[in-house]
Amino acid sequence: MTEAVETRGPRAPWWFWLVAALSAAWNAFGAYDYTMTQLKGDAYLQAAGMRPDQIAYFHSMPTWTTAVWALGVWGAVAGSGLLFARSRWALHAFTASLAGLVLSLVYTHLMSKGGEIMGQTGVIMNAVILAGCLIFVWYAARVTKQGLLR
Repeated sequence: MTEAVETRGPRAPWWFWLVAALSAAWNAFGAYDYTMTQLKGDAYLQAAGMRPDQIAYFHSMPTWTTAVWALGVWGAVAGSGLLFARSRWALHAFTASLAGLVLSLVYTHLMSKGGEIMGQTGVIMNAVILAGCLIFVWYAARVTKQGLLR
């Protein structure tokens, strides 16, 4: 008689599930913001406290910036789901999300006057989002090396 071989890897500790839940909550807000911006437009942006010049800047952005924003948002949401599934593809999804964010930041701060128009609050918000993205990429790489993702 042969014994079944466990191929699922080590059991995930409680902190793994905590970080996965925090990731899902963090990225759910990004998905909400993206969706509301796309569906409600100016009304949502005004309710979020954006000034008319900021909304005008937002509308003047090229289509590709919306595409990379979508990549950033939905890549992060996918990464969170893949963490819950304990899939090694979480690292790839978070990396794609980071790439989308970086391309968006390049446009905002290097190719346009977005940083100036959005002001200090926008710069701080971008820094916080970038830090979150970097943390999730780092975390997914770490737990992949530990064998928690398969």
